Amino acid sequence: MGDREQALDEEFHGFVMSRWPRLLRTAYLLTGERHAAEDLVQSSLERAYVAWRKVRVVGDPDAYVRRILVNAHARRHRRRLKEYLSARDDVQAWDQPERGDRMAQAEDRSVLLRALARLPARQREAVVLRYWEDLTETQTAAAMGCSVGAVKSNAAKGIAKLRAIPELAETVMSGGRK
Repeated sequence: MGDREQALDEEFHGFVMSRWPRLLRTAYLLTGERHAAEDLVQSSLERAYVAWRKVRVVGDPDAYVRRILVNAHARRHRRRLKEYLSARDDVQAWDQPERGDRMAQAEDRSVLLRALARLPARQREAVVLRYWEDLTETQTAAAMGCSVGAVKSNAAKGIAKLRAIPELAETVMSGGRK
């Protein structure tokens, strides 16, 4: 292996090490299942590695890999029409909040995760990327491979459905918003 290839490998390794937790969290929120999330991230990073020379030149490798992740999830979701998040004890282990994460203020995260499971895949993707990952509408549209209008529509519908879930409203109200 030449010096240049080794440098690319080291650069990619650094990227993976620094982004793994966030990618895993996003994948978990999209799939709702720990092992599926790990598989999704790993297969997405495999694709990114193959195209790493191109990815690093693009200037925003996070957006590129996020798009791969969302596309891979969409392909898998089309094969399985329904995915449900389970209320298992391992939920908190795979969804550790980052410092400053507003969603970490939710008293019962499993209620939120079950509520996300009720959303159709595109609405869940829009809500997770816009509000959990805090991406702009343009970044979310790029990650989802759709228009900004589709992001706005899916996010609005998803938020409206989340607001209509009584258990989620009770959790928010008990969290100090009385």
